[in-house]
Amino acid sequence: MDGTLVDSERLWDVALQELAAEYGATLSPAGRQAIVGKTMAEAMRILHADLDQPDLDPVRSAAWVDARILALFRAGLPWRPGASALLTAVRAAGIPTALVTSSGRALVEVALDTLGRDSFDVVVCGDEVTSAKPHPEPYLTAARLLGVPIGGCVAIEDSPTGVASALAAGAAVLAVPAEVPLDPIDGVHQLADLTGVDLHLLATLARAPRPTPR
Repeated sequence: MDGTLVDSERLWDVALQELAAEYGATLSPAGRQAIVGKTMAEAMRILHADLDQPDLDPVRSAAWVDARILALFRAGLPWRPGASALLTAVRAAGIPTALVTSSGRALVEVALDTLGRDSFDVVVCGDEVTSAKPHPEPYLTAARLLGVPIGGCVAIEDSPTGVASALAAGAAVLAVPAEVPLDPIDGVHQLADLTGVDLHLLATLARAPRPTPR
C-alpha cells in the first residue's frame, strides 16, 4: 500500500519527523530509510535507536504516530503513477486481488476510501498476522484467503522488506521502489513505477521461472 499504490511515504516522513521533534531530535535519513516497510513496533524501535533514546516508550510513540498519520491520511492520499489504472484493469479482468500491507487495520480502513473498498477481494494487515513482513506469512495468508496457489501470484512491492516477504512466500515479484532504492535481485522485475504496466506483463511474470523460496 504505502509507496506502492499510494504516495503515502511522504506523509509518514511528516509524522515521524514531528515525533522526533517532540523528543528534541531529528530522524536521520538512514533511520528513515530503515523504517520503510516495517511494522509500527519495529519502526518505533528503529526510530528510538536512531534518536539515541532507546528507553522511550514504544507504545506511546506508536499511539502518537497513529493519531498523526490518520489525520494526514484523511486529508488525502495521492496515487502513485500508474497504480490506479493498473488496479482498475486488474479488477475489470476479474483477477483475484489482495492488499497485503504492514500497516494496521485502522489506517488501512482510511486508505480504502481512496483505494476503493471493492478494489480487493482480501485485505491482510500488519496487525492481523502472527509474523509480519519480511516473513512470508502475509503473502501466504493472502493466497490462502483468495483460494489461489501462491506460485500463480504476482506481488507488487516497493521496499526490501516487502520484496523479501513475497519472494520467501514463492510469489513472482514486480518491484517499484519509491523512497528506498532496491539493488537488483535475481528473479525480481524492477520498474520506476507502474506507468504502462498491463495484464500481459503480469501474466508473463506469473509464468516466469523464479528462485526457490528460502
